[in-house]
Amino acid sequence: MASTIGMEVVGLDLSEPLDDATLAEVKTLFNNNGILLFRDQDLTEEQHIALSRRFGPLQSHVLKSYLKSDHPEILVVSNILDDQGRPIGIGDAGQLWHSDTSYIAEPCHCSLLYAREIPKPDGDRTYGDTAFASLIAAFEALSPDIQAKIADKRAVHSYEAYYVRRQKEGSKRPSLTKEQQKEAPDVIHPVVRPHPITGRKALFVNESYSVRVLDMEPAESEALLNELIAFGISDRFVYRHKWRKGDLILWDNWATQHLAIADYTLPQRRLMHRTTVLAR
Repeated sequence: MASTIGMEVVGLDLSEPLDDATLAEVKTLFNNNGILLFRDQDLTEEQHIALSRRFGPLQSHVLKSYLKSDHPEILVVSNILDDQGRPIGIGDAGQLWHSDTSYIAEPCHCSLLYAREIPKPDGDRTYGDTAFASLIAAFEALSPDIQAKIADKRAVHSYEAYYVRRQKEGSKRPSLTKEQQKEAPDVIHPVVRPHPITGRKALFVNESYSVRVLDMEPAESEALLNELIAFGISDRFVYRHKWRKGDLILWDNWATQHLAIADYTLPQRRLMHRTTVLAR
């Protein structure tokens, strides 16, 4: 993994409940690294949910039609179609850099994404990779002048603006209902957001949901956001994960952002299950 982000944990079977001491050690590693990778897992949906709940209460995503009907804690991320030609999950999820749910007042703590089916590799070439970037390393690498400039800045995060943008770019998602719009109104976050557990400062802006910086002229706001967003995804802060079936990745939405690499189409199939842990 990149030197600024992530760690692989070996020797744990996540289908078995973690004892308290092991869970505490995992949480310490997680807080220190932002991402944990667990290979070769064999989890039922119930085991995935039970593991996720050890980290806190779970979110029910605003897009209810893509939740598992029998396990609504699980969001289905997939390009697979059912017998009627309808998508069984979100097919274009995460194709812009983002932190999950930065568009809500208390962004979710972490997400657990489990690979149930992935596109077949072509030799060394893999498809459907996910890139992760450290928001903390990015902030710490900013010049002192830029850190001072943005220290007290706040930015608007908008799920609706992101959704409309994706539709204009060709997304086949149905329009948000009025109820969904009410569930995810625009919110304001500090551009520099201290991590609620570690206290380390993170550059909390992303290209999906951050739409403007308050108390700045539109052109100045756009220029600053573009500069910060581009800096935050510099190669030195990024780890690109090549998925294998059975991988589970736990990532910290307060410390990282990520991007789904959309380089596959049917008949290449991809099926991922995601749970998301709310802020306590």
